[in-house]
Amino acid sequence: MSSLTNKNVLLGVTGGIAAYKSAELIRRLSELGADVRVVMTRAAQEFITPLTMQALSGNPVHTDLLDVAAEAAMGHIQLARWADIIIIAPCTADFIAKLATGEGSDLLSTVCLAAKSDLAIAPAMNQAMWGHQATQANLAQLIDRGVKVWGPASGEQACGDVGLGRMLEPSEIASCAEACFDSGVLAGKKVVLTAGPTREAIDPVRYISNHSSGKMGYALARAAAEAGAQTILISGPTNLPPPADVEFIAVESAEQMNAAVMARIENAQVFIGAAAVADYRPVQCAAAKLKKTASETMSIELTKNPDIIAGVAETNQVACVIGFAAETDNLLEYARAKRVNKKLDMVIANDVSQPGIGFNSDNNNVTVIDANGETEIAGLSKYQLAKQLIQLIAQKI
Repeated sequence: MSSLTNKNVLLGVTGGIAAYKSAELIRRLSELGADVRVVMTRAAQEFITPLTMQALSGNPVHTDLLDVAAEAAMGHIQLARWADIIIIAPCTADFIAKLATGEGSDLLSTVCLAAKSDLAIAPAMNQAMWGHQATQANLAQLIDRGVKVWGPASGEQACGDVGLGRMLEPSEIASCAEACFDSGVLAGKKVVLTAGPTREAIDPVRYISNHSSGKMGYALARAAAEAGAQTILISGPTNLPPPADVEFIAVESAEQMNAAVMARIENAQVFIGAAAVADYRPVQCAAAKLKKTASETMSIELTKNPDIIAGVAETNQVACVIGFAAETDNLLEYARAKRVNKKLDMVIANDVSQPGIGFNSDNNNVTVIDANGETEIAGLSKYQLAKQLIQLIAQKI
């Protein structure tokens, strides 16, 4: 049975092109057992009709703050009291600004002001609007007040731009809503994760790195936090916003990441090494930018970086140590050897040579390898996959 069974979900829809996805979100939430009621802004009605939302939810749609008939039955105060959770999807930059300033100029913003239930937003906007300082400042205020921010995702947008700003898919938002009512399979546990690439400096402007986006590690951190864990995410450079409810430590090099991990694993029950740590670094980092010479070749002497995940396993301080094996060939053979050689409890193997599931993609196929056997999990978004992996890890500990 879903944790959303018999829960009252108030869905707010604001005026963005992603409003068409809200219809699918209603269906997803209803299938999970939720009673869904919809509040639409005036702008939202330009993109999708209230009649569509009413047909899908099976409930009247609320649109006007000063609707006498609605006030007599379930006005803004009644709606606020009724909701177990309010989800605004899509949530535009304009509505984020309204929430941040406490504006109550329409039915939806007034309901949000009157509600004591959880409030979650699924941002959807142009990538430049998402990155604007004003939007980020408004989001910071909302996060400080306990508002849950789900997304946005990265990808091609309706305007033709590519970047952060796409609304999460309805299935992912529904999963986030379920997590809000989960009992917390990792409640009371401490989880330390690494994510992203590392950068090994050659000189002040150049470095050795790899194509890791950090998406899998960030998804795992988010899922761990939603499962109730005290979650610490140590990340190399990425373009991703830190997940909510996570202690976030930004690092650059493998040595910095290793130091941050070792300083924080005490009393941790789980360590997940999802970062793509550079195996080698230059012996020396030039003090000034190296200049091109007449020579056709250039040599850089490299030395091994610390093996972070093996080092964690050797401490015997962490009950469950989990590694990733990102390979381009002989996937399972290498992954099995990694688990044994590094004394890991679990290895999550993925073939990064396959299009659509490698570095920088939003989806993944993996094989989970532990002492009991191998389990393949395929065709999921990285967030959905992360939720399944966290459930497996919780069972293991």
